[in-house]
Amino acid sequence: MAIASEDPSNPCYEIKSADLSLVALLLKTTDITEVSRALKQQMAESPGFFDQDPVVIDVSGLTLVDDETIDLARLMGVLREYALIPLAIKGASPALMQLAKGVGLVDASDARIRRSVPLAEPPIPQALPVEQLASQPALAGAMRIDRPLRSGQQVYAKGRDLIVMGMVNAGAEVIADGHIHVYGSLRGKAIAGARGDGDAKIFAMVMEPELISIAGVYRTSENPLSKDVLGKPAQVSLQSGPDGDKLLITPLKI
Repeated sequence: MAIASEDPSNPCYEIKSADLSLVALLLKTTDITEVSRALKQQMAESPGFFDQDPVVIDVSGLTLVDDETIDLARLMGVLREYALIPLAIKGASPALMQLAKGVGLVDASDARIRRSVPLAEPPIPQALPVEQLASQPALAGAMRIDRPLRSGQQVYAKGRDLIVMGMVNAGAEVIADGHIHVYGSLRGKAIAGARGDGDAKIFAMVMEPELISIAGVYRTSENPLSKDVLGKPAQVSLQSGPDGDKLLITPLKI
């Protein structure tokens, strides 16, 4: 859609359709203090993870009884404190929507938000040969780490892929907005598509992660990997279906 100024002699503006990548905050409590505490911990574990990202406040998962509501003004202040920019709200009742509009939030009821679902073991599709591991489409200027990562260390490849040439030990964390390639053992946490890229993938020569995540859909070591991928070359991708998004963990052929 494009709408130009009605006066052809004075084309001082045009209105066009635009897409904007948003972060969704799926609220599970009305306790703003608890939300602030959780965000503070997130920032301590992943400094710089949020970078003035526009956010949709999703309240559809809350069950508000009687006249219970949310202190939206305080919540918005907390979000701004941790480098998030609240723009819209989703799932609000008419009364809450009225309050939201009063503090400058727009109605995002039609926004589609990815939701994590319990992981079921899916059928294994044709896996990529291991020699193709490094030939996946890469974001500009992939970050390369040439040393093993020890427990407590964290690497974040903002706006690009991440390549780790050694081991990611337990307690270490690798994060990328694009793909993650680990040419060694992945025993820590790997978070690909950190800002919502569902096409991102995780590759490892030895897949033994504490946690793997793509675009917010995650799996922890509490849900053990199958024998055909545990401790072996494997890849992780995101599969979307009618029941939600699921992680696919499949072998890499050598």
